[in-house]
Order: sequence, then structure tokens, then C-alpha cells
Amino acid sequence: MRKITERFDPVTLEIYRALYTSVAEEMGAALRRSAYSPNIKERRDYSCAIFDARGRVIAQGDHMPVHLGSMPMAVAAALREREIEPGDVVALNDPFVGGTHLPDITLVMPVVWAVGDRTRAKGRRIETIFYVANRAHHADVGGASPGSMGLAADVYGEGVRIPPLKIVSGGRLNEDLLKLILANVRAADERRGDLEAQIGSLRTGAARLLEIVERNGAREALAYAEHLIAYGARLMRATIAAIPDGLYCAEDALDDDGLSREPIPIRVRVEIRGEEATVDFTGSAPQVRGPVNAVEAITLSAVAYVFRCLIEEQDVPMSAGLMEPIRVIAPRGTVVNAGPPAAVAGGNVETSQRIVDVLFKALAQALPEKVPAASQGTMNNLTIGGIDPRTGSEFGYYETIAGGMGARPTLDGLDAVHTHMTNSLNTPAEALEYAYPLRVRRYEVRRDSGGRGRHRGGDGVVREIELLAPARLSLLAERRRHAPYGLCGGEDGALGRDTIIRRDGREERIASKGTWQLEAGDRVRIETPGGGGHGEPPTR
Repeated sequence: MRKITERFDPVTLEIYRALYTSVAEEMGAALRRSAYSPNIKERRDYSCAIFDARGRVIAQGDHMPVHLGSMPMAVAAALREREIEPGDVVALNDPFVGGTHLPDITLVMPVVWAVGDRTRAKGRRIETIFYVANRAHHADVGGASPGSMGLAADVYGEGVRIPPLKIVSGGRLNEDLLKLILANVRAADERRGDLEAQIGSLRTGAARLLEIVERNGAREALAYAEHLIAYGARLMRATIAAIPDGLYCAEDALDDDGLSREPIPIRVRVEIRGEEATVDFTGSAPQVRGPVNAVEAITLSAVAYVFRCLIEEQDVPMSAGLMEPIRVIAPRGTVVNAGPPAAVAGGNVETSQRIVDVLFKALAQALPEKVPAASQGTMNNLTIGGIDPRTGSEFGYYETIAGGMGARPTLDGLDAVHTHMTNSLNTPAEALEYAYPLRVRRYEVRRDSGGRGRHRGGDGVVREIELLAPARLSLLAERRRHAPYGLCGGEDGALGRDTIIRRDGREERIASKGTWQLEAGDRVRIETPGGGGHGEPPTR
């Protein structure tokens, strides 16, 4: 196709932004409606996006930040490793080849169009003009612990690892590959249903994109995709230019890796020069044995999220252009860019949150009037798996639990919300008790857990669940030893706390990372951290 011109109509650009975003949102709605697992149906632990023929993001749904910022590397890996033809769908979850952690399975599909004179069949050729992709967190992908989020010492203990492979070839499902995957996971019927829902979601997105092209022509549709990417880059350059030039440094730490008690420092240097930023994680801890290592895609995702938060305009196109003016240095072999065979289950969910915390801590030096205090800084990953006595089948429950939001320079933090790299919901008590042999005993705001300040940090939650059958429980959480920080004199938020209550009433404080065998009648209580306060507290 001919090279696009630099000129564009701003009104038409906004129309295309809304069109492409609506396609990603409809893909998400289709996935949610057809999925089997409560984790996708109820918690909405998935993300969808539209890419151009070069694998650059054009638009994303309002889904999970930790997915969206890292998905481009998965699409790039699929394009690099496989020749994707019409009717193909590539699946992958390998953290070291574009994935993040094993439960997040990404599917990529081409959108093809017959290019040429519509009135003449001869001379028209088939071209891939877009790619559609989605990523969903599967409640189990094998490994030593139900839920695939346990305390493994390497990636091999975390589940089945899928390099970029065609799960659909020429429109036909690759049953052999699917059988191989399902033979290595728990609750295989649920996994199959969720994978088929992902495939259906991609087909919905492809159909909607082709409707846009049919209505407006491929040349215009592709030209405005380019303009959206360029517009995103201009917005980010303007945002960075508004930050005072300088070098801003900060340090924070993960509590531990679950296999030792040593804290794991994460250090960052943010250099602002004109319209460009360099984010350098040199000095962060080497990769560790426990499952809190982040791969490069996660670190890039967290950086993209933080800088996206600084843009003041509403309805920013979530395109590849946003990262053009930002250079990220994440040394290989560190906890922010781990290599194989590192365990990575918690890098996606916990280390991503700490990278956000340390970046905001650095940027607060430059933008004290904009940056909030630390939010809870963890996703409180809880998994429970065993045999459901009602059906005789395996079950796998996975949930992230909300906490306190950090206070803002002019407002209190919100109570009991998912913050930063997670944008999921809770599993409603009714849905949880219907799907699993579990009962919700307590679910309430954890009062006075937010840090005091001129503006108070949000409170965390208390969630207590009783088991109605023997099962294995795993917890992967943070901010149990290093509290969410306050800013400008605000106090820190409360630390999280975790307890097993045995059926005879004995209470046992447990570590924030580990796996335990529970019996029917036992309960687990998760008390999540509060957010940090902002500004000096008022005198009493």
C-alpha cells in the first residue's frame, strides 16, 4: 500500500480511536461471556488488544495493566517464531519468550484482507493488515501447587511452559497440542473452555476490524492506525517535557522470595532530559531462587503504566507510541529481568507492583503535586485446590484480594480496591460458593489500616474463607515486612497479615509465601495492607 500522508483530521482520529478501542472492549466482553472459570467470568482477569501488521499496539481495552504493557513482547515473539497464516492462532505463555508468568496464556491471530480493486477478482492479494491478541489468567496450568502460584524454586515447578505454537492451524483446532496442554493441568475441562473462549474472542475482534475496513477502506483505516501511534508518542513527549529535567533516584524492596528471609532491593534512576526519559534499574538485586523474579516484559509494562498515569488528557490512545520517548535499562540476570530457569509466578503480580512503587517514589521528587503515596503494593494471590466432593472433580480457585489505595496530594486514598498493575474485581461470595467447596465467612473493610496524613491512605480488607473439603492452599503476597510508604510526612500504611484458623479454633500466623494442607472446617484469613498517607497528619 502507498505510504500514508502526515496530514490527518482530528475528528476522524478521535473516531478511529474510539472504534479501535471498542473492538478491544468487545473482544473482552465476548471472552468474559463465554469463559468457564470464575477467574475470567467474574474477576475479569484478561486483556485484549489490536496490533498493526508490524506487531505494534494500536489500541487496548480497559483491562489489566500488567497484561497490556507486556503483551507486545508476546506478539513480537509469535511473529518471530512462527509464520502466521490466515486461519492460524498462536498460543504462548513462556516467560522467557514473550510471556510473563505461566498462568497467563496469550493467543495471537492475523486479520487478513483482500487488497486490490474490489470489482476485479484477479489481481487481488491476501494481506495481513492487523493482528488481534488476548491474554487470560488460567486458574491452573499445572506445576507442584494447585493454582500454579506456589513456592517453586524454578520455572519447571510452576506449570506447563508453552513456546509460540499454533493452537489453530488453517482454521482447525490443533487437538494434539491441546491434549498435551490439558494432560498437564488441573480441571482440564475448565481450561479447555477458557482457551476456546479466547479463540472465539479473537474471531469477534477480527470480524469487527474487517467491518471497519469494509466501511471505510483499508487505506484510511491503516493510515489512522499509524496516526494513533504517532499521536500517542506526541502526548508522551509533551508529558515528559513537563517534568523538570533532572535525575531522580529511589529504592524499595520486596519482603523476601519465600525461600529465604532476605529483602530484595529494587533501585531505579529516572533521568529526564527534555522530551525523553531514561529509566535505569541498575543496582537492583540479582535474580533469586524464589518465585518473585520479573522478566523484561513485566518491567516494561510497569514503566509504561507509571508514565501513562502522568498523562492528564482523558481517553489517551493506548498505542505503541507511548513508549517511544522512554528508554528502559533492566540488566539481564536481575530480579527485574530474570533469565531461565528462574521461578517467575510472583514477578508478574508482586514484583510488578514494587516496580510501580519505586518508580512513583522517584517521580514524587519531581512531581510532588501529582504523585500519590504507595498503595497496598501487593495482589495477595490466594489459590486453593483439591477435589470437590459435590462432583468428584478437581477444582482450582484463584483470586487476588483488594487493599488500600495510597493517599493523593489532594484526596484520601480509596478503601478496598485493586490498584496499579491489577484492574480485576473480586469473586462475589455467591459465585465463589457456587463454583467451589468454599464458604466466605468474613469480607469487610480493615478499618484504620490506611496511613494517617493530611490525606489518609485507603483501608485494606479482611477476607476469611472456610474450606468445606480437604485442599491445598498457596499464598503469594507482599508488604508483610516493608510497609506501603507515605509521602510528604504522611504515615505508612499497615502491614498485611495472614492467618490459618484450624477447625478446633487454633490460630496460626503464616508466612506471606508458601503452601499448606488444610482440612474441611479450616479457614484462612487474609488482612490486606492499607495505603500510605500523604502530608503531615493533623495534630490531635
